[in-house]
Amino acid sequence: MTQRNMQEWKRQLMNDPNKPAMPIMTHPGIELIGKRVIDAVTDGEIQYLAIKAVAENYPVAASTMIMDLTVEAEAFGSHINFSDHEVPTVSGRLVCDYASVSKLHVPDLLQGRVPQYLKAASLASNGIKDRPVFGGCIGPFSLAGRLFDMTEIMTELYMVPETIEALLKKCTTFLLRYIREMKNCGLNGVIMAEPAAGLLDAPLCDRFSSAFIRQIVEKVQDDNFLFILHNCGNHGHVTQSMIGTGAQGLHFGNSMDMNQALREVPHNILVFGNIDPVGIFKMAKPCDLSQKASALLEIAADHPNFVLSTGCDTPPGVPAENIRSFFEAAAFHKIAML
Repeated sequence: MTQRNMQEWKRQLMNDPNKPAMPIMTHPGIELIGKRVIDAVTDGEIQYLAIKAVAENYPVAASTMIMDLTVEAEAFGSHINFSDHEVPTVSGRLVCDYASVSKLHVPDLLQGRVPQYLKAASLASNGIKDRPVFGGCIGPFSLAGRLFDMTEIMTELYMVPETIEALLKKCTTFLLRYIREMKNCGLNGVIMAEPAAGLLDAPLCDRFSSAFIRQIVEKVQDDNFLFILHNCGNHGHVTQSMIGTGAQGLHFGNSMDMNQALREVPHNILVFGNIDPVGIFKMAKPCDLSQKASALLEIAADHPNFVLSTGCDTPPGVPAENIRSFFEAAAFHKIAML
């Protein structure tokens, strides 16, 4: 594995007018190698081959592992529903009160599909040399919501907040262990997806999400490992809370006004976003996608910390011509700026 100075990579992205885009995009790679979603989320070697296929076919600034927000809940013991061609989903509720949270065991890294994801991380870090490789994981509040039930947790954090704080401590312990092992595998960073935190107002987001993420960031982020926080539930109300985590990259969903994000986020933090991965990337015509990407690049023209990306992980079934249109729009914009 090759260690990479991610601070230098970050500076290059900010200073190079020809910097490439960085969509969160693995499913096109699965399709390129003729496999199904279920193959990639259950077999680390297949996931690696999909990641590698994306790197070989598209000019992505960095490679990203699949955004599967069920792996960690499965490790804790949640039931997972699998589909051949769709991302897995969590089914049922694992804990329901303080007593059950107290009894909940923090799993090791041998549970569920965690070993397969770490295998993919190790293979990718050794097999992709020409750009950084980012792992992926869920955020602590989003994980807690899957274990406690998302509707129930929103009530419990008002009624018995101690229960949720106890659960978040266990989630954070596991996530820190998991990300550290990704780092040991040679990955250059991680993209943490914390969409459920968008359901909270700013003070609650600080207390039940960002405070716990900050504990992880402080222990894993360094010159060779970049932490990117993704929150597609944020529509501007918790941006300051995201900034407060200390993450050196913030990734925004398509509901976010990127004008507002770019004004609010300090210039030394990378800002990623935010083409709608379903409504635009998958469903729109190539010309419409190109127009959206060009408009976004125009908005961000005076912000060197901006990196063109998707608003979330691209879903299965994105047309190849749309992906090409996305990168062509980015390339045309760079040529026009020279």
